[in-house]
Amino acid sequence: MNWISDWALPKIQTLFGAKRDVPDNLWHKCPACEQMIFHRDLERGLYVCPHCAYHMRAGATQRLQWTLDEGFQRIELPKAPADPLRFRDSRRYVDRLREAQAKIGQDDAVLVAHGAIEGERAVVAAFEFNFMAGSMGSGVGEALVTAAKLAVLQDAPLIVFTASGGARMQEGAISLMQMPRTVIASRMVKEAGLPFIVVLTDPTTGGVTASFAMLGDIQIAEPGALIGFAGARVIEQTVREKLPEGFQRAEYLLEHGILDMVVPRPEMRATLARLIGLLRNHERAPLAEAEPVPGLAALPAPDAARDEATQSS
Repeated sequence: MNWISDWALPKIQTLFGAKRDVPDNLWHKCPACEQMIFHRDLERGLYVCPHCAYHMRAGATQRLQWTLDEGFQRIELPKAPADPLRFRDSRRYVDRLREAQAKIGQDDAVLVAHGAIEGERAVVAAFEFNFMAGSMGSGVGEALVTAAKLAVLQDAPLIVFTASGGARMQEGAISLMQMPRTVIASRMVKEAGLPFIVVLTDPTTGGVTASFAMLGDIQIAEPGALIGFAGARVIEQTVREKLPEGFQRAEYLLEHGILDMVVPRPEMRATLARLIGLLRNHERAPLAEAEPVPGLAALPAPDAARDEATQSS
């Protein structure tokens, strides 16, 4: 053993500033204000900029971890046909699919889990935008139908976090068929008397917006989220008019009655738990009492209860 090269030399290099390997992901730049944020501060803040409150995009796994209590369980989703149309553009669709699966570590663009939100039982589905732009193909349709069936089976509300560029073009008409399928899935939950809550995150566009994403009993969005069907430039070219500033952003949609509330990410979990408690307790109160109870008639109607929840948040 050469103690000079094995022990002494490394010590000397350390003392005199030898080159060290430093990870290149310790700091992140906010896309809005361009301030640098230490990665641990960013994680603690749920990827919300501490300087300007800009909400950065988040993955499906993060959504589940931030929303559900510890001990939640992800469910295995049905396998959809990998390449039903044998589609090919500049590359084969099956190759794009495999690349996305290897990169993200999940089979398709939606994850589904069941558990509790601050003690309130719930089923949660979350889109992963980094998986082919969160596009909705047959796999996503299967995932949402499965989530709806699980919610009905467990007598639990269904919450969906959307983040999508729309229908998946590589599956053609099959992807468009997922629009009515997901509408039916949302209907299953509602007919069972269970709350269906949609949380629209940046971005939610195309066929997802045009189907189940706008059918929630309560529509929530994160601040600044882009929500729409077609892009602003396409709409301007079609109607030949200048569109209002920020007309596809969450705050504009809230102003014009399309959303019920805009909730910052750090407050989302508590807000969802409060809404579930409000909706579920209101449904069960008449069944829990065999005889009229003084003051029961003073409970707000469902629409009034929703307005009260909107104002309190």
